[in-house]
Amino acid sequence: MKYLILIYSNPKSRAAWDKLTDEQQMQFGKDHYDLSDKLRASGELIVSEGLPGPETGKGVSIRDGEVVVTDGPFAEAKEYLAGFYLVEADTIDQVIAHAATLPDAHNDGIEVRPVWDMSMLDDM
Repeated sequence: MKYLILIYSNPKSRAAWDKLTDEQQMQFGKDHYDLSDKLRASGELIVSEGLPGPETGKGVSIRDGEVVVTDGPFAEAKEYLAGFYLVEADTIDQVIAHAATLPDAHNDGIEVRPVWDMSMLDDM
């Protein structure tokens, strides 16, 4: 089964980041690289990427048959998706154990969600 490990940021976590020393920020990044390496070595990692802030995104919708593009951020919420890991594992508990090793977990910034298996549509 595929799972997403979603990493969130918000003003509290950004403020905590800004207070870290350069060495601590490097360790934070290294912790992410270490998990990526571990997941890659075990064959569980499909892809992992960081995302820039929501102000860089574009919203896309259709209104009266026309494509409407809006600049981000889109929601009034202060929290935003900052990165993700797409992994394949036998159980969600395995993925939770991996997610718990990330430094973002100390800021309540991790969510684990299963991914729908869209291969069931192949026979349609």
